[in-house]
Amino acid sequence: MSSAEDAYRQHRSRIYRFFRSRLQSDDDAEDLTQRVFLDAVIALSEGRNPPDSIVGWLYAVAQRRLVDELRRRSRTAGHSAAWEPSTEAMTYGPSVAAALDAAIAALPESQRSVVVLRLLRGLSFGEISAELNTSEAAVKMRFARGIETVRQQLIDQGLDTRSG
Repeated sequence: MSSAEDAYRQHRSRIYRFFRSRLQSDDDAEDLTQRVFLDAVIALSEGRNPPDSIVGWLYAVAQRRLVDELRRRSRTAGHSAAWEPSTEAMTYGPSVAAALDAAIAALPESQRSVVVLRLLRGLSFGEISAELNTSEAAVKMRFARGIETVRQQLIDQGLDTRSG
């Protein structure tokens, strides 16, 4: 079984819920979920090494796909159709977003910059290492420590980071 198939089986429901909490349509969420995993299959078939954190990579791809979709909708609707989050996202999303924002902001700068570059900009550890002029091993350690700190802060606030 390929790593793309493994990733699909293990993380499909998470990625689907990510989209479903942000979109009004089950069909749109399903379509975007399929695109994320298609992107994964293409990337892996091109000989790229699988990332250290498959789920983190999938979420980064999902975030880019969501932004692309919202931009496309905005262009086709003449900027009149604003994104309407689902009721679940409106009640759960802001508290989680605020907790994540606070947890990331509390990280030491060296960890925060790596976490942001990796998760939000989607850079590889090698690219981050070049941008920050440090070793790839140091970048990986900062990322691991930063993510663990964020995870622990979310747990301390009563947010279950293990659900999937």
